[in-house]
Amino acid sequence: MSDTMRVAMYYHNEEVRLENMTKPKIGVGDLMVKVAASGICGSDLMEWYRIKKAPCVLGHEVSGEVTEVGEGVTRFDVGDRVVFTHHVPCNDCSYCMRGEHTLCETIHSTFFDPGGFAEYIRVPKINLDKGGVIPLPSDVSFDVATFVEPLGCVIRGQRKIGMYPGDSVLVLGSGMAGLLNIRLASSMGAGCIVATDIHPIRIQAALDSGAYEAYNGLQEEVIERAISANNNKKFDHVIVCAPGEKIFEQALSSVTLGGSIMLYA
Repeated sequence: MSDTMRVAMYYHNEEVRLENMTKPKIGVGDLMVKVAASGICGSDLMEWYRIKKAPCVLGHEVSGEVTEVGEGVTRFDVGDRVVFTHHVPCNDCSYCMRGEHTLCETIHSTFFDPGGFAEYIRVPKINLDKGGVIPLPSDVSFDVATFVEPLGCVIRGQRKIGMYPGDSVLVLGSGMAGLLNIRLASSMGAGCIVATDIHPIRIQAALDSGAYEAYNGLQEEVIERAISANNNKKFDHVIVCAPGEKIFEQALSSVTLGGSIMLYA
């Protein structure tokens, strides 16, 4: 087997090169995974955020097949289909104990090697030990599995704002983040779900994902129409999934007293 592999090396948003890289070697407790699919996160497109680490291999929404197992690994075998997280919390510190896992020092110091846009990834022992590797059911495709990580973010966000069955929800922005929020809210029994976007395809996708109504966010009186669709009541939760000053103004004008606004993306 070759000691090198192909990777997509990120230099900046206008330059991503297909290059050779030395294939990582696994150690005790590690896994080697052949990448089958890797999603593109919105953060991968934020040049100001990524450029300081360039050149680097991006990609953290990843699924694949185990090709090697390190000494001591008993839960996984060669050939297993898996999805795995890039960071893991310690689950023991004061932050983790109160549910603030993203503040944990461990979660900011763990990663796999090198990144999702590579042929192979070494998943370190700590990721396995902390539950960061999940067996993939046979009826879930590798492509669908790349949504496990972003869906996890959506689940966490809706838990933080206290989403309950019957709550009304307004989602501002129906890109992938917005659609995941709509679908999760719908599956959790939310009441009236209304969405906005500026692209017809996304507006239709919002309806297909479970929104009761979906409107063009640039239209005059769009918030009035959204509130009207919610029996003339402002919303229990407003989830912001698009940028812009106007979006924030819409969020503030559409949330009910005691409601919540989540700045998701």
